[in-house]
Amino acid sequence: MVASIALAAFALRAGLALRRARVVRARPAPTARARHLRFAKPAVVVVTIGFLAGPLSMWWLRDRAPFDTLHALLGTLAAGLFVATGLLGRRLERGGSRAVEAHGRLGLLALLAAAAAAFAGFVLLA
Repeated sequence: MVASIALAAFALRAGLALRRARVVRARPAPTARARHLRFAKPAVVVVTIGFLAGPLSMWWLRDRAPFDTLHALLGTLAAGLFVATGLLGRRLERGGSRAVEAHGRLGLLALLAAAAAAFAGFVLLA
């Protein structure tokens, strides 16, 4: 999951470059949008797979209830935010929405929730 958070951080960084260009009314780099999508799409997929694997790991490998930890609560929040960000991003990509600021804020919240979930998950490593 650390790799998926890093991938999402790269997507956020690329998205912030797009935002900076939009705010100063400059043209973004020709590859900026493609770079953002190259990191963001796999990040959403990997985070979702990790979210689905987490409860299975708790139940099957650790013999514990899947959703009885703070890590699970934060992971569920993060996964939901990542999926919402991805769906909104898909609408933006296809021209079905203009909610660029909402997309960016959801992405930032998703990454913060994922970082909090990672921090809360350290207790489970023992």
